[in-house]
Amino acid sequence: MSVSKFITLNGLRLHYLDHGTEGKPPLICIHGLTSNAHAFDALAPHLSSRFHVRSVDVRGRGDSGWTPGAEYTPQNYATDLAGMLDELKIERATLIGTSMGGMISILFAGGYPHRVEKVILNDIGPDIDPVGIARIQSYVGEAQSEFNNMNEVAAYYREHYPAMRKMPEAALLENVQWSVKPSDNGKLTWKMDPQIRRPMRTAARPMDMWVPFARIEVPVLVIRGADSDILAPRTVERMKTVIRGVESVEVPGVGHAPSLVEPESLAAIRKFLAIG
Repeated sequence: MSVSKFITLNGLRLHYLDHGTEGKPPLICIHGLTSNAHAFDALAPHLSSRFHVRSVDVRGRGDSGWTPGAEYTPQNYATDLAGMLDELKIERATLIGTSMGGMISILFAGGYPHRVEKVILNDIGPDIDPVGIARIQSYVGEAQSEFNNMNEVAAYYREHYPAMRKMPEAALLENVQWSVKPSDNGKLTWKMDPQIRRPMRTAARPMDMWVPFARIEVPVLVIRGADSDILAPRTVERMKTVIRGVESVEVPGVGHAPSLVEPESLAAIRKFLAIG
C-alpha cells in the first residue's frame, strides 16, 4: 500500500508515492512525458522487499504543482530530483526512469554521479528514433481536453499508447484513472498542465544527451520494447560502447514502453538489482 506525500521546493509543491520499505536502500521511479507516479504501482511491490521505493510526480503532472511553461525543461526536472533527495535526506539512490523519466535519470546520473547507485532506463536512450518523435507529436500536442467518462479516457489510451492496447479493460481503467480529474462542467480533464503540450507543436533543438550519458559512472540496465519506435537497437549498441556496465534486455511483442512487470522485464530488473 503506497502513501501519498508532498514536499515543497522553492515554493513548488511536489507529490510522490511512498511504497516502502523504511530503512532499505532508496529507489526512485520517474515516469514518462504524460504519465504520473502511479505508473509504477504494479512494479513497486516487486521491489519493496529490497528497497525503499518512491515514485514521483514530475512538476506539472499528477498531483505536483504547475509552473510557467518555459520552466518545463529536463534540466529543471533533474534539479527537482536533486532537491527532493536533499529534502528526504537521501545521499545516493537507484533510479528507474521510463521514457522522459529515463532522460531525467541520464541528466541526473551524469550531473550528480556521486548520488546514484544504479540506473534502469525503460525504453529510452540518448537518441530518440524520429519515427517515435513524430508519433508522439501527433497526439500529445493535439490531445482532446475533456472526456465524458472513464471509458472514453481508456479508449484514448488504447488508440495512442501501443503498449496499452493489449491490457485488460479493468487493468487499463485502474491505470489511467490517475491521469484525469473532474472539471467544473462535470466532465473529466487532464491533471497534466496544458502548457506542457504546447512545445510539442514546434520543433525545438534537442539536447545532446550523449554528453551526460557518457558521464554516468554506475551500472546501467536498458529495457527495450522489441517493437519500440522510440529506442532503436543501434542506440542500445552505441550505449554499450560509450560507457562500461551497460546491460540490456528486449521485451518481445511490446512497443513503447514496457510496463516493467512483463516476465522478461522483471527477471532482468531482479537480477540487476540483486533481488533474490
